[in-house]
Amino acid sequence: MTPIANREEWLKARLALLEKEKALTRLRDEIAAERRALPRVRVDKSYVFDAPGGKQSFSDLFGSKSQLLVYHFMFGPDAEQPCKICSFWAEHYDGVRAHLKQRDVEFVVVSRAPPAKLEAFRARMGWRFPWVSSHGTSFNEDFGVTFAAEQEGKPLYNYGSQNAMKGEMPGASAFVREGNDVFHSYSTYARGLDALNGTYQWLDLAPKGRDEAGLPWPASWVKFKDQYV
Repeated sequence: MTPIANREEWLKARLALLEKEKALTRLRDEIAAERRALPRVRVDKSYVFDAPGGKQSFSDLFGSKSQLLVYHFMFGPDAEQPCKICSFWAEHYDGVRAHLKQRDVEFVVVSRAPPAKLEAFRARMGWRFPWVSSHGTSFNEDFGVTFAAEQEGKPLYNYGSQNAMKGEMPGASAFVREGNDVFHSYSTYARGLDALNGTYQWLDLAPKGRDEAGLPWPASWVKFKDQYV
């Protein structure tokens, strides 16, 4: 049970926590610097994506920007609907795109489902971010978010730290374009995606937090936003 305190007692406990929060902020800044300093890998494959306006090369996804952030959205070619959890994350994307562009960054969502399915669901949700299909390419496999049936249950996902599922897994990747060359600089998966979800960041400030301890699995409460009562 959470204790009840007077204002002075609360302030003492709050200041003790503040020291830990400051240490976490400094560590986050340090990790961000190390992330930016990671070596880069040239992307040699000529990926071609299906977009609403037609075929797009990987370089086309950058638009006029030199940096590209990709969210790997779980929506396979045979799925009737996409992942609810990826849809939960996607609710936070439209608001940041204008600001990312001011820092020379383009943002794109990639799934293996065909464009017609992507566009239909995007219209249903009212999303505006670019969403392209990688179906027919090895893009998802190459960046660790799609696995074959024979790979299911093997420790392949998240750099070998978790068992893979057949089909789709979530992730985010960062790329940079220098002249005619594109380089992969970073990818993150699983809990590494938490920071991209603004709702969870706000819930972490709430008195009950995420309040998921008694659920069958974390985020099992999530629905498509038009299905909440």
